[in-house]
Amino acid sequence: MSLTARRVTWQTRDTIIIDGVDIAVARGATVGLLGPNGSGKSSLLRLLAGLRATSSGVVRLDDTDLTTLGRRRLAQRLAVVDQEAATDQEPTVRDVIELGRLPHRPPWAPMSAHDRGVVASAAATTGVAGLLDRRYSTLSGGERQRVQIARALAQEPTELLLDEPTNHLDIRHQLELLELVAAAGTTTLMALHDLNMAATYCQELVLLHRGRVHTAGPPAAVLTPEVIAEVYGVPAVVEIDGDRPFVRFGRPVPVFAS
Repeated sequence: MSLTARRVTWQTRDTIIIDGVDIAVARGATVGLLGPNGSGKSSLLRLLAGLRATSSGVVRLDDTDLTTLGRRRLAQRLAVVDQEAATDQEPTVRDVIELGRLPHRPPWAPMSAHDRGVVASAAATTGVAGLLDRRYSTLSGGERQRVQIARALAQEPTELLLDEPTNHLDIRHQLELLELVAAAGTTTLMALHDLNMAATYCQELVLLHRGRVHTAGPPAAVLTPEVIAEVYGVPAVVEIDGDRPFVRFGRPVPVFAS
């Protein structure tokens, strides 16, 4: 396995956010992390990325405890794309993508020809080559998301963690992004809301509910009407096309607070 978590728990004061999660992402696999809002997807990704310390349990890259890796060594291997990436500076798009090369350069060293080539390739792959001289702050939400994906690709990671990477993207760019991730060859774990996109582009799914792993496995084993009703609270019809499920939702029964 490439990325694993064993009995990982994280809590704030008296509230348990992530509760004894086990997860294993095989080398080269694309795994979808699913769950309703508040189920713990973003928190778990940050724990797996080493951006937040676990309250208990251990996260490993291969057989190495994440806490024993320095930030530079970890960043040479693992890239993260959060839902929102804010900055107080006024960088250009080129500046943002070049951040992906920092783990591979000696301190204060200028960009090499190789670095510039990697940045250009990442920009072209994500469709932002024409934006390189634009200020990042002037971009739309979808353009910013693609720039952050380019920055992650410029890290040349072996593991890639993505938190709602299709946010702000129109349907064409959502599909292009997921095709790109599927073809990248990295070990990828990405949080997604769209169950059908997850079933199409991921070999395995992990479904969180209230901070715990409710169900994990191939898409057809995870996305069943019974599981969807229990976790999401909505009726669903699931059709199997080959080995991939397709979910059609019924109308939920409205529940209003009195």
